[in-house]
Amino acid sequence: MHLTRFTDYSLRVLIYLAVKGEQRSTITEIAERFEISRNHLMKVVQDLNHRGYITAIRGKNGGLLLKRAPETIRLGELVRDTERDMNLVECFGDANECVITPACRLKPILAEALNAFLAVLDHYTLADLMGPQRPKLIGLLQLDDVPPAS
Repeated sequence: MHLTRFTDYSLRVLIYLAVKGEQRSTITEIAERFEISRNHLMKVVQDLNHRGYITAIRGKNGGLLLKRAPETIRLGELVRDTERDMNLVECFGDANECVITPACRLKPILAEALNAFLAVLDHYTLADLMGPQRPKLIGLLQLDDVPPAS
C-alpha cells in the first residue's frame, strides 16, 4: 500500500502543529519548513480544518493550531479520513471486471491485511509521534523559539 501525498502532507502539518504547541503557524511557514508546495498545502489545511483536526484563524494575528489534543488524534483515523481510495486492487471497487473474482481468495486476504494495517495505526496517536523525539523535531524544523513541552 502506498499512502498519497495528501495523507503524507496531512501528517506533516499535524506533526508541525503538535511540535509548536500553542504557537500559531502559517501555511507559508509550514510549506517552507518542509519544502513543499504552498498551494497543495492549502488544500490539505482546508481539509484538516473541515474535519476538525485543526483550527484556522483568519486575520492579522491568525494562524493554524491543533483543534484537538495530540493524544486524541489516532493515526488510523487520519489515514481513513485523508485517503480517498483504499481499494488495493480492482476487485475492491465498483468497476471490477476481473473474471476470477467469484473464485479468488485474494480480495479477502488483502482486506484482512488492510484492516490489520489500519488497526496498527489505530494504536498510535499524534502524541506518540512526538515523545522524546520532540527536541530533535524542533531542531530539524528550525523552531528555536518553541517552548519545551509542559
